[in-house]
Amino acid sequence: MAKKTKTEKITKLDIGCGGNKVSPEHIGIDKYKMKGVDVVCDVGKDKLPYKDNSVDEIHCSHFLEHLTNFNGKFERIHFFNEIYRVMKKGAKATLIFPHWCSNRYYGDPTHCEPFSEMGFMYLNKDWRASQAPHSDKKWNKNGYDCDFDATYGYALRQDLLTRNQEYQMNAIMKEKEAAQDIIATLIKK
Repeated sequence: MAKKTKTEKITKLDIGCGGNKVSPEHIGIDKYKMKGVDVVCDVGKDKLPYKDNSVDEIHCSHFLEHLTNFNGKFERIHFFNEIYRVMKKGAKATLIFPHWCSNRYYGDPTHCEPFSEMGFMYLNKDWRASQAPHSDKKWNKNGYDCDFDATYGYALRQDLLTRNQEYQMNAIMKEKEAAQDIIATLIKK
């Protein structure tokens, strides 16, 4: 008779969930204790209460824009370094946040600063080493210590959804409000 094996528990986090946790299977994390929040933690400055390499999946919707890197605060860099620390190799983080050229970003006075598509480059250690070594923790105590592969796309304005891809990309590059959100997937290397 074969031995029974203990089923490994899958850990899924919803960071910055507010009162809208993505699913009951996710652990809701926010700095404010409200309905749906399981763990109170200020992810912009505090250490996540999880061991290194212990998290299988992270969901983060409309939270990143509430973190800053201005005035000596490195909240956003801290956030990326922390999710990298707790994620297992190959684990996925899904990030959804307002496009920098959308009123979904600049219409909310609690948003600190936009995050553009270029920002994903800094999350890759090899790119930082060759293009922006000053942004790496090796040279800068407040720098990035993460290493992600990133892909991203857009949630588009409704009237663009039926247009061809070339038209959509042209609109994203030239029209305010064309892209409403950026939807990214980070994979821990």
